[in-house]
Amino acid sequence: MFKKLLNALKRGLVKIGLIKSIEKLSDHKDIAMNEELYEHIDVWKDLYKGYHEPFHKIKYHTLDGQKTRKMYTLMMAKTSAAEMASLVFNEKCEISISDEPLSEFIDDVFKKNKFYKKFQDHLEYNFAFGGAVIKPYVKDGKVMLSFVTADCFVPISWVNDTITEGVFVSEYKQGNKTYTHLEWHLQSVDEVKGPGYTIKNELYESQGTDLGTKVSLSILFPNLDEQIGIHPLEKPVFTYIKPNTANNVDTQSPLGISIYANALDTMKAIDTAFDSFHREFRLGKKRIIVPSHMVKSVVDPQTGEMHRYYDPTDETYESFNGDMDNDEIKDIEITLRVNEHISAINALLNLFAMQTGFSAGTFSFDGDSVKTATEVVSENSKTFKSKKSHETIIEAGLQEVIESIVAVAELYDLYSAPEDYEVTVTFDDSIVEDNAAEQARQIQLVINKLQPKKRAMMVIHGVTEEEAEQLMKEINEEQAAATAEQVDMFGTGGGN
Repeated sequence: MFKKLLNALKRGLVKIGLIKSIEKLSDHKDIAMNEELYEHIDVWKDLYKGYHEPFHKIKYHTLDGQKTRKMYTLMMAKTSAAEMASLVFNEKCEISISDEPLSEFIDDVFKKNKFYKKFQDHLEYNFAFGGAVIKPYVKDGKVMLSFVTADCFVPISWVNDTITEGVFVSEYKQGNKTYTHLEWHLQSVDEVKGPGYTIKNELYESQGTDLGTKVSLSILFPNLDEQIGIHPLEKPVFTYIKPNTANNVDTQSPLGISIYANALDTMKAIDTAFDSFHREFRLGKKRIIVPSHMVKSVVDPQTGEMHRYYDPTDETYESFNGDMDNDEIKDIEITLRVNEHISAINALLNLFAMQTGFSAGTFSFDGDSVKTATEVVSENSKTFKSKKSHETIIEAGLQEVIESIVAVAELYDLYSAPEDYEVTVTFDDSIVEDNAAEQARQIQLVINKLQPKKRAMMVIHGVTEEEAEQLMKEINEEQAAATAEQVDMFGTGGGN
């Protein structure tokens, strides 16, 4: 899909419609897209799905000639992306908002959109494909969230790696026709309302592999406007997140790269070793060496087709042209190299782990499947450092998502938020620390006057500064009430 879109944007596939719109946009914008980067995204996506033809299409020979088959795979692209996503964001993560009414509104939006489940899924796609986009919109008077993968988004302009404009690409099929919907998010200025964004919708129809020709939106979207102005608005309504890994495919691009972008050779080696391990049990049982003159072919008198005495597709048989003692058929037994294969796969898994941000030993192969280490890890481990690094971008992304939801809700008069509010994301660090030990450490810091009580409350309970102050106020009130009761009990509370 992206190859045809890039071709259309760069060279033009149609003389009417798309080219005119691109030329108008190019009058004041430089659409800089690196086709190589999108080709990499296609590779990362293939590996995530478990089949990349240059890696997994194997050619082999039998007595009947050359054959092809699919290589067995350990699916490490899927495994690593899923593992990192679950470490960074899971059901134990909490998003706290200082303003209670706003918090309730956001919670309602999240529940209606099944946000926590969808976000974890798309966080996995983010680590696999190098990025993801969350885009709020209004439907039937409700704020909805659209989750977009990296292969369906093209940035148009950006400032300091912050994408300010982009185009979303969606593909639909009806019969033998393919429809491509382009949704442009472009900065614009309204003379009355000020700066904001203009959303342009275009639909293209094709019966081939190209983008096709521009057609009416009413074919698929009868109620969708060609152009919508959103003013005033200082920031884009979409949020782009990516793995916290420098892009060494295109250093000038704001787009991210997959966590396994620099481990492709290792992944191929892992699958090659696993394929060999799997085939060891098929090919290692026996090989039958047959003199070539015994591999005869006969002609079927009725059909005229050639037939051999041996099954030509069976890899067990090998013909030999040289001298063989007494033209004997030799049955050769081969010792299975199970331990050698497992050892080789584990060595490669350790290398893969280091290349993708995990500690050595995170992934291991026992002969049946890949196991993932679940024990508590050290704060100095590579896994924990990678997790904390990714959390930096994810936290900022979640804060931007909430800001976008608020902006869209206010534009459509669905909600009015306070000017100042604080969003805190508390991630699950149970893989690295014992909660009881952390609580004891915070208490000891307070006793030794090395930590304010409020700060300790924030760490222990995972709350905002305002919430910690409220907790301290309630505790002080309870202590004051308890002291008064004790005074009355001993008859020293005043009176006769």
